[in-house]
Amino acid sequence: MSDAPNAAQQAYWNDAAGRTWAEMQEPLDRQLRPLGRAAMAALAPKPGERLLDIGCGAGETTLELAAAAPGGEVVGVDISRPLLDVARARPAPAGVSFLEADAQAYPFDPASFDGVFSRFGVMFFADPAAAFRNIRRALKPGGRLAFVCWRSLAENPIMTAPMAAAVQHLPPPAPPGDPHAPGPFAFADPERVRGILGAAGFADVALAPHDEAIGGGDLRTAVGLSLRIGPLGMMLRENPDKRDVVVAAVRDALAAYEGPDGVKLPSATWIVTARNPA
Repeated sequence: MSDAPNAAQQAYWNDAAGRTWAEMQEPLDRQLRPLGRAAMAALAPKPGERLLDIGCGAGETTLELAAAAPGGEVVGVDISRPLLDVARARPAPAGVSFLEADAQAYPFDPASFDGVFSRFGVMFFADPAAAFRNIRRALKPGGRLAFVCWRSLAENPIMTAPMAAAVQHLPPPAPPGDPHAPGPFAFADPERVRGILGAAGFADVALAPHDEAIGGGDLRTAVGLSLRIGPLGMMLRENPDKRDVVVAAVRDALAAYEGPDGVKLPSATWIVTARNPA
């Protein structure tokens, strides 16, 4: 394995996980879009600005940032080549570029960005304080940071409802590990986030709770996302004889959340903002 600081994450996002997210890009973008837009509103991009999109994935947020900052430049950075392949295939205006790199260690030009944004792309660093120090160095004095990250798993039925239905028919899942290990919920603790950003040199750190029902589409799409994204898919692969009963249980659980706009479940996130001191 590479000795890069986030080698395990690079391997993960360039293997099956990255390919799956690339294949499921449309419903995933649909599901996460409103949460990214809430963080984007907090960043408040301005025309002509140079912006950095950390963990840009398949590129939707990078393109939305470009639309919000006409005449500027937006660089989307990610470690997943499968997702960047999708991003680079999208029609993009002048000034948009994509970079395959680890934001924790990449030598960005110092003081070269007006703002940094991320939609669920900053919770996976092996050394988050080092990563945010590197990111802050890329910001101009007074430059802004805004990102959205998950609050606790227990606060997010978007993830817990399918799992709760499935585990009734599966062997008990592995006990939870280190809550601060790189992963979706590594930034659930607001005091930890404040400490990381403060140690990295950021000022005016603020976390605002954001609660919104989200979904990727109709019932069939919602079931497909639940079964392919996250730990439930792995549990099914390990217990193929349980697939039919699990799929039926998940479908029944998600049907309770179906409405005229498809299946939408509650989500709980932090909108985090900070500033590079002038």
